[in-house]
Amino acid sequence: MTQVAEKADPITITPLAAENVRSLLVEKGLADHCLRIYVAGIGCSGPQYGLALDDNPQDSDTIVETEDIKILIDANSLAFLEGASIDYVETPQGSGFKIENPNQVAASACRTCGGGCG
Repeated sequence: MTQVAEKADPITITPLAAENVRSLLVEKGLADHCLRIYVAGIGCSGPQYGLALDDNPQDSDTIVETEDIKILIDANSLAFLEGASIDYVETPQGSGFKIENPNQVAASACRTCGGGCG
């Protein structure tokens, strides 16, 4: 059964990031879609995050509704994303979404990468 976050949201989105998600949904004609955030892998620098537009919530997903955006998080990624924030940044090198996670500790992942860290 899909869970809607009822307590403090496990993840937040800045107003600028939400505005860019809404613009992207309109631009692509995907008004009925949600933003899915997930852990795409874990490397020496910690979890690597992925973002996608999705219109198919799974029963095990948690749905966070904030800033007029529905965010889907699968059960496996939820623990890694607790306390994270989605932002949108613009730099001279380009612009895009950025995940800030104050709970991410890069050093703890180095034990699992099989060497090559450091």
